[in-house]
Amino acid sequence: MDFEEPEHLRDIRTAVRDICAGYDGEYWRRCDNEHEFPWDFYNAMAKAGWVGISIPEEFGGGGGGITEASIVLEEVAASGAAMNGASALHISIFGMNPVAKHGSTAMKEAYLPRVASGELHVAFGVTEPDAGTDTPSISTRAVRDGDEYVVHGQKVWMTKAHIAEKVLLLTRTTPLDQVDKRTRGMTLLLADLKAPGVTIDLIDKIGRNAVGSCEVRFDGLRVSADDLVGEEGSGFSYLLDGLNPERILIAGEAIGIGRAALKRATQYARERVVFGRPIGKNQGISFPLAEAHMRLAAAELVVREASWRYDQGLPCGEQANAAKYLASDAAFFAADTAMQTLGGYAYAKEYDVGRYWVESRLMKSAPVPQQMVLNFIAEHVLALPRSY
Repeated sequence: MDFEEPEHLRDIRTAVRDICAGYDGEYWRRCDNEHEFPWDFYNAMAKAGWVGISIPEEFGGGGGGITEASIVLEEVAASGAAMNGASALHISIFGMNPVAKHGSTAMKEAYLPRVASGELHVAFGVTEPDAGTDTPSISTRAVRDGDEYVVHGQKVWMTKAHIAEKVLLLTRTTPLDQVDKRTRGMTLLLADLKAPGVTIDLIDKIGRNAVGSCEVRFDGLRVSADDLVGEEGSGFSYLLDGLNPERILIAGEAIGIGRAALKRATQYARERVVFGRPIGKNQGISFPLAEAHMRLAAAELVVREASWRYDQGLPCGEQANAAKYLASDAAFFAADTAMQTLGGYAYAKEYDVGRYWVESRLMKSAPVPQQMVLNFIAEHVLALPRSY
């Protein structure tokens, strides 16, 4: 960044870089190839306090905002860890926002300190096979039975569910055809993933394999009413306290992956000699790399605006969505340019750009596809008729 960041943010970058320096490309290739969660890295980040960066200080966290958290994750991704490193952390960093804002005092005291220390892993259970981005159409049902809820349903693409103890689970407590507004009647529960009635299966993926994604079935799972987040039926509005930060954090990670890909590509372009000259001397190579740099720099400004607005308590839906859209687009352009720069060597795992390419492409689809961002901007910013 060309403008001067506040000193405490520069200090965060330096401290995170120092930790990440101990985990090189070979470490991340091994974790990815062996589908092994990066425990050593995760524990080092937790010990240094970065997992709890955004959890309030009174519950053992760092008390930082999404700005600080996004910089942590940007630097993790930029180190070469990419999404395998960032995804190991970011559910813990942003996922408990609804609990921090709307959970009971007892719930906060019981769970937030354990998340901040890195001891407690929590998954985020929203997406379903038949609902996708149409969240109000979820069919996972929670029915009150005395002092408990009984849950039946299915979630998919649940990150870290196989190693997590808890899940922040979005359910329907009132059927869709019985509510006056589609976003009502949904309830957040902090459910136990290790309890009877839960079946977890890993999804075989093409990338980001150090951090598992799971399909999870709930067949009569019982959840204590004490683990209700906020009020019954208001879960969707609470969910938004996690979704805008998620978009901002993913955008920060995208910037980091783009930086990692660009660093590798420019280094290669300076060193690779063909026809008696470095290939970086050719404009066919140098111009796309220069464009990638500018795209990343522009997207980062939007990310910084979005995180600042969120931390100030200002409306940030437009900026959070724009940040995710622009940063993931810039990251994929940088990674794709790196693939083209390295040519055949891009397919050699030792150069890592193939991993950056696959993971940056995922960011254009998750946690929200680019087309849904365009829908949001068209409808809510430009006041155009809803298209879906």
